[in-house]
Amino acid sequence: MTYFIFLYLFATLAIGVLASRKVKNTKDFILAGRSLPLSITTAALFATWFGSETILGASSQMALEGFPGVIQEPFGAALCLFLLGVFFAVPLYKMNILTFGDFYRIRYGRIMEVLAGIFLVLSYLGWIAAQMVAMGIILNTIIGLDIQTGIYLSAGIVVFYTFLGGMWSVSLTDFVQMIMIIIGLAACLYEMNASRSLVDLITSSPIGTFNLLPEKGWVPSLNYLSAWMVLGLGSIPQQDLFQRVMAAKSAKIAVLASLIAAALYLTVAMIPLILALYARDLMPNVLESNPQMLIPYLVKGFTSPVVQVCFFGAMTSAILSTASGAILAPSSILSENLFKYILPKKEWSEKRLLLLSRLAVLLTASIGLWIAMGRQDIYELVEESSAISLVSLFTPLAFGLFSSKCTQIHAVISLLLGTVVWLVAIYFDTNINPLLYGFSASIIPMLLGTIFPIQIESTKKKHLS
Repeated sequence: MTYFIFLYLFATLAIGVLASRKVKNTKDFILAGRSLPLSITTAALFATWFGSETILGASSQMALEGFPGVIQEPFGAALCLFLLGVFFAVPLYKMNILTFGDFYRIRYGRIMEVLAGIFLVLSYLGWIAAQMVAMGIILNTIIGLDIQTGIYLSAGIVVFYTFLGGMWSVSLTDFVQMIMIIIGLAACLYEMNASRSLVDLITSSPIGTFNLLPEKGWVPSLNYLSAWMVLGLGSIPQQDLFQRVMAAKSAKIAVLASLIAAALYLTVAMIPLILALYARDLMPNVLESNPQMLIPYLVKGFTSPVVQVCFFGAMTSAILSTASGAILAPSSILSENLFKYILPKKEWSEKRLLLLSRLAVLLTASIGLWIAMGRQDIYELVEESSAISLVSLFTPLAFGLFSSKCTQIHAVISLLLGTVVWLVAIYFDTNINPLLYGFSASIIPMLLGTIFPIQIESTKKKHLS
């Protein structure tokens, strides 16, 4: 099995080298030249979050709490892909932009571009760290490699092929990795079902395990709503999701890929949740000591060598694909919306901007690695990352796309107010999820801007000129 995993890692690096030949400019590096067909676009969107959060984080929550503990992931993630395809893919695709930072500049102005860029980058650091931690855990489980050494090794591999091929590397590896994920998880479930009927497992589960409704009371209901919103709305203004859908060769493909990926995500993500129930019954001691290790230990202890190879190959695939997109996204923001303005405009050659994008990959990965070495709770790292974008970036995006009345003043106040209120609510440890306070606060300035618009020259025209 060890040889297979290293062979797979080598193949991933080879794909990155081959993909680098397609990269001629920043559009190729960030959006794969906006030329991806439906199959690869779907695979890329499906792979956006299907990594450590789904297989390790969400599965541990499923074993502890059942469906009530996994509303955020995978249900909220599937909702995000659905909403993206129905409401956001077409208007964003038609803008023909490279990053979300470009949207905030065109719609609101340069100040909003810089602020949004900073918040977008911050929202990814925990996400990147979570993928590195997960890869360290997997290498520790497979070959006994020290977790910290595994984190360094996985970071190096992902950075290498992302640095070379950018979105081309991410997309092509995502396509291979999606196939690996489905085969690996299906093989594991098939073998576990042979040892104990899935029907028997479900019927013997505690009451409430598969309950998708909130508990009675307004506080539980609001917190239930917030669980849907963390990824369901909070990940819509995320650069990695944006890059994957904007890399499609047409707006129609972007929409179809989003909807198919939503359906795939919701169905395939059920497999690790079911496996978590098997693990809960077979290894109650692991559930108490380290629930993130439930599925890796289940596979290693209760499946055949062939299934182990399939599963850990799938696990490696899932984490690598998520990590590569997570690193590329903030790197694109850093280079296109922040660092680029340090250079004189006359030096904005394609060659120099491409180099800037690649250097940003190294910087982003280094910060994520530093966080990964200090914090290793995958579920918390992911939740914090998504909450940042929900309270700061989603409302200006939604109002900016579907209303022409709000200006940069409203957007900046919305971003800052939502963030401050969220942080204050965290400090006071409110019974209601703090992100609901932050999200509600972010809406107020945009609503006021819609009702009482400021009569000034169109920011959009100003910044397009």
